[in-house]
Amino acid sequence: MSIAARTTQTTWEGPLGSGRGRFTSSSSTALDGLESTWASRTERPDGRTSPEELAAAAHSSCFSMALALRLGENGTPPERLQVDATVSLDDVDGVPTITTSALLVRARVPGLDADRFAAVVDEAAVLCPVSRLFAAAEITVDAGLD
Repeated sequence: MSIAARTTQTTWEGPLGSGRGRFTSSSSTALDGLESTWASRTERPDGRTSPEELAAAAHSSCFSMALALRLGENGTPPERLQVDATVSLDDVDGVPTITTSALLVRARVPGLDADRFAAVVDEAAVLCPVSRLFAAAEITVDAGLD
């Protein structure tokens, strides 16, 4: 049984180089009206998004939730977590491929030492569903306490 299902539709108009996609969400209105173009994906965003940016948002959000859960279960809930995700699109054998997601985690967690924090981060990495979705990609996590 599904815990959650969310649907977003992209309507693309025109050829790849000069066309654009527009998002509509049937689950919320958060993405409605956002646009994506090939140029916003590979050159300059110019106020538009890309699949990689959306994947980065999904990964940073998911990882922060998994880490907050594990820290709470550890008895050391976070005061603040900042998770940056950088998702890379690379040419692999002539095919654009998402190859990496690099997470940079900075946390304020009173009462937690660096060794235990690193262990909890590892637990969160295994728990995060988006990390598991990206299992074929190289995922790195640079985590530190403030």
